[in-house]
Amino acid sequence: MSGGRAYTPGVMDLLDTHVYALIGEDGFRRLVAAFYRRVPADDILSPMYPKHDLAGAEERLCGFLIQRFGGPPTYSERRGHPRLRMRHAPFKISRAGRDRWVSLMEAAMAEADLPEAAHGPLRKFFQEAATFMINHPE
Repeated sequence: MSGGRAYTPGVMDLLDTHVYALIGEDGFRRLVAAFYRRVPADDILSPMYPKHDLAGAEERLCGFLIQRFGGPPTYSERRGHPRLRMRHAPFKISRAGRDRWVSLMEAAMAEADLPEAAHGPLRKFFQEAATFMINHPE
């Protein structure tokens, strides 16, 4: 599956932009949809996601991930700089919330049936970004 950009194995890519070439927009959409299917039933994450805006949150995360991993810059064109910490500041994100977010994303990766080569870079980013979002003690 290709997202339009060629990936050259062995070339250093600090932002893992080859992931978009591996899974394309469709792969990111499957991944993010699988994640958001889990959110409403989750006791930790559900309160952080307004039910009336789940579709919006899904679209924003998908656009952000597509851009972050080498796809078109549509997210920034629509919303400006990601400013992840600032955008997440209104939510109390604890270590437990971080861990649950990562856990649901891991399950979503398995469900989305992405190529194995995409798992490592995605997993690393999700773990590090989720840790960066922690803003509240347990």
